[in-house]
Amino acid sequence: MSEQSDWTPHVVTPDTAGVAASHEGLLAAIGDTARTAELLLAKKALVFRGFGTSQEQVDSALDLLLPNRLAYVHGNSPRTKVGSNVYTSTEYPSEFTISMHNELSYARRWPSRLAFYCERQPATGGATPVVDGTVWLSSLDEDVRAAFSKGIRYTQNLQSGAGFGKSWQDTFETSDKDEVEGLLADADVTWEWKADGGLRVTQLRPATVRHPVTGEEVWFNQFDQWHLAGLDADTATMLSELMPEDELPQSVTFADGTPIPDEYVAHVRDNGLAAAVDVDWRDGDLLLIDNVAVAHGRRPYTGPRRVLVAMSG
Repeated sequence: MSEQSDWTPHVVTPDTAGVAASHEGLLAAIGDTARTAELLLAKKALVFRGFGTSQEQVDSALDLLLPNRLAYVHGNSPRTKVGSNVYTSTEYPSEFTISMHNELSYARRWPSRLAFYCERQPATGGATPVVDGTVWLSSLDEDVRAAFSKGIRYTQNLQSGAGFGKSWQDTFETSDKDEVEGLLADADVTWEWKADGGLRVTQLRPATVRHPVTGEEVWFNQFDQWHLAGLDADTATMLSELMPEDELPQSVTFADGTPIPDEYVAHVRDNGLAAAVDVDWRDGDLLLIDNVAVAHGRRPYTGPRRVLVAMSG
């Protein structure tokens, strides 16, 4: 493990910021957006806690934290849009862990920042784990890092309105094929419309990237979430019995098309989760992360949990 393994998100409270314990205090604390950007670059993740921001108020904070709010276009996780480019965090079943990942790391362009807002904390569990990408990378065996040096091939099979996985209409937030093709033409991918009206998209991406400002190399991909071995056993068995691997809603190989061993999935996934620091939610909390420097996930939970997410370029 690297010397940065004691990293943890930086917590900002009304007391530490010298402002009132109110939403107006939060706006004052983040109003100097250049200073907030400097703090985020230095700390990689910021937790704003104790300001009492409500769901009706959070938009004004997001406007400051995320200057160019993006739509969740080409996302692979099930979400519901609840506002102006604000979404529920993944609706993956509550009993499962979501492994560490950087949002849209399989895409040509990814958000530089993510903001999470806790509208309702869960009864138990449900933390958002975050991990320093340099720490995660340094924790991996050298042979695993070497195996991924030439990159990763991601394949999506998006159904046309009925079937397994997400539809292309939901994925691209449009039912206009010409609009989808315009998005894909600018995304550095290959694609084909299938006979059943579905869409197959293939992307070649690196396994690591360097942070655009600091130059630090980080583990930056989502291969384990696209691999059968990354699914729970029952789902993996069901899918493998129903369809060949190249017809799965999403699949992944090394860049040259050779299979990625199951044991690599476990090694990368488990090391990321082991190195992560949990952000345990309280109602009204805001978490801002640098989406290149830091990966995130989700711990299992019980009871209602509502965490909203938004992102910026």
